[in-house]
Amino acid sequence: MIYKIRENIEKIIIGKQGVIEYLLAALLAKGHVLIEDVPGVGKTTLAKALAKTIDVKFSRIQFTPDLLPTDVVGVSIYNQKTREFEFMHGPIKANIILADEINRASPKTQSSLLEAMAERQYTVDGNTYKLEEPFIVIATQNPVEFEGTFPLPEAQLDRFMMKLSMGYPSFDNEISILDRGNSAIQIDSIVTKEIIDDLSKEVLKVEVKMNVKKFIVEIIHKTRNSEDIILPASPRASQDLYQASKALAFIKGRDFVIPDDVIELAPYIISHRIIINPETKFRGLNEFKIIYDLVRTIKVDIDEEIQEK
Repeated sequence: MIYKIRENIEKIIIGKQGVIEYLLAALLAKGHVLIEDVPGVGKTTLAKALAKTIDVKFSRIQFTPDLLPTDVVGVSIYNQKTREFEFMHGPIKANIILADEINRASPKTQSSLLEAMAERQYTVDGNTYKLEEPFIVIATQNPVEFEGTFPLPEAQLDRFMMKLSMGYPSFDNEISILDRGNSAIQIDSIVTKEIIDDLSKEVLKVEVKMNVKKFIVEIIHKTRNSEDIILPASPRASQDLYQASKALAFIKGRDFVIPDDVIELAPYIISHRIIINPETKFRGLNEFKIIYDLVRTIKVDIDEEIQEK
């Protein structure tokens, strides 16, 4: 089923199998994804393709400087007939939410997503509304150097399981995009939310040996002892790396996690949660490269049981 989902999305998103796998891993691990890249590389298209593949409710919120928190979560409106206030749910009441160009809205509006992302519920006027599973926020943003952007605060960045980048297409893939032209490719909804829920339950059964657990925690603790990092990763980072590694192993057809799963995901799960010092940036290093190199300095104990599998 995972293969069919990926194949369906690849009808629209050409040459980005890795990004699609990571997005599916976040979905099955019940995490959220931030996609940062320049305009025009397919960030919004990827989110819409996932929503179309799964038969669930989809909302797109276009974040702009004048967007208000009530435009996201909803607002109470006075009904003159009943002489009572009625709550009108906002676009947050959906299964897949595309928060498009999230860093163009004010910090106050950005924070309106925090409770929903962390607790899968939102509170308005003292009333709490539960969100249905699956629930994933796929936020897109332009690089912070672009004009008219508000950088996401650390507290909100920490709510995103992964930060991905689409990247430019390869030479051959861009030719395929040209051949396709402006013709609209229709994809069908091939799975229900019940199937996604069942797949998420299967991910929970994926085995993680003690050596891999120690490897995950060692990575997080290394960020707290690095001279290059002034704000290290939080315990939520280790939890997300643990859950996402299980999901990636499941997507790759295994019922157990290997260290390579952790190594592959670590930069995407940790890099947006840390802050590096100015001297490190001056040396031409960024957060992704720091984590990429840090992970490879840690020796992993090889578990004989997993080797036999």
